[in-house]
Amino acid sequence: MSAVAHEQPISDSPSEEDILLEGFLSLHSPEGFRAELIEGEIIVTPPPDGDHEDYIGLLIDQVGRRAEVHMQVSGGKGLRLVSGGLCPKNHVVPDATFAPMELRLFRGAPSWMDPQGVAMVAEVTSTKPDQDRIAKRHCYARAAIPLYLLIDREKSQVTIFGKPLRDEYTEVHIAAFGEPLDLPAPFGFELDTKPFL
Repeated sequence: MSAVAHEQPISDSPSEEDILLEGFLSLHSPEGFRAELIEGEIIVTPPPDGDHEDYIGLLIDQVGRRAEVHMQVSGGKGLRLVSGGLCPKNHVVPDATFAPMELRLFRGAPSWMDPQGVAMVAEVTSTKPDQDRIAKRHCYARAAIPLYLLIDREKSQVTIFGKPLRDEYTEVHIAAFGEPLDLPAPFGFELDTKPFL
């Protein structure tokens, strides 16, 4: 009697999502470029223009001077967000990530950290504004980041998204550039958007 070998499916083979993640994590972006993995797509963006950085600087300045809670900010912190929905794996680098200083959240954190403890992320629209308006908004909500601030240069408006539920924010407040925008606790101040004009 002879034994017949039966082909067994390989159960330890990596999934498409794992292969994509491995490829993403091994990327070596050109200096100044930023790579992110959003909703299963690798996005590589060039260094930001001066206006982009000006908006971020104006926001950070106001938060530093006026927030009720002393905030620490990072402009290049990688976040590993919760998977689900259209986002099997997500690795993003917000334009600004805010956390209460008392947490010292960034100290000792890995390159891609979990967002637990993050109070707010902020984005300024650039070459792919729908990534900021739609994809990142859903990903940040799914990760339960309490606040997402979007400075939309093309629409000349600032939006604060709050109270995340599943993959959407349930509270949205919009102000045209030049109008004030209330930032809820732990920030607790009125953002002056006149400098964005």
